Amino acid sequence: METNAHGQGLGAPIPGWEPRPWPEPVLLHGRYVAVEPLGSARYAELFAATCGDDDADLWTYRPIPRPRTLPELWMHLAAHLDDPAMVTFALVPLEGEAAGTAAGIASYMRIETGHGQVEVAGVLFGRALQRTRAATEAIHLLMRNAFDLGYRRFEWKCDSLNEPSRKAALRLGFVEEGRFRNHMVTQGRNRDTDWFSVTDDEWPAVCAAHEQWLDPANFDDAGRQRTALSVAR
Repeated sequence: METNAHGQGLGAPIPGWEPRPWPEPVLLHGRYVAVEPLGSARYAELFAATCGDDDADLWTYRPIPRPRTLPELWMHLAAHLDDPAMVTFALVPLEGEAAGTAAGIASYMRIETGHGQVEVAGVLFGRALQRTRAATEAIHLLMRNAFDLGYRRFEWKCDSLNEPSRKAALRLGFVEEGRFRNHMVTQGRNRDTDWFSVTDDEWPAVCAAHEQWLDPANFDDAGRQRTALSVAR
């Protein structure tokens, strides 16, 4: 570790560092999913995919409970588009029962171009997207885009009680960093938040594991995986 004249430790130098560009709402096209800028043309599809009578559990850890009408969801999503600090995408699977229709959303948030960090947040997968290779590829494409832009840190955060989200982060190769206690009030309840990240030096190995898992050869004719992503990593 390098030290200064006072004997104090110094962080590693980053030669030629400059702020990174803002992540624009661009189309990210994969084998199994398209990650496209969110627009109102997809709102009705998202309502059908995530706001059914049996979908209340999808909203337990979100800022609002399940919207019961399309106008309620419309207002929720329109607020995303009106927020200059967010870049929100619709997740459109290219295969399966929901092919060609929006079945989920995800946003870039906490975008700090000066430090090269960005968070994927507000991830919502409808039933048709859950536990699919399209869902995995959607997060992979968002990560790849951020690191291709030169970001140094990609974050994932979730309610500490949201076990599926915690498992997803670890499966995707994120490193657990700790818990922020009493971090937020969500739907009138306390939220402790667990933090996860992937850094730019970790990304090449994480990316390679993702690509190995997403390779069509890793799936049988019924679309079942031959090797789990945790094994690929």
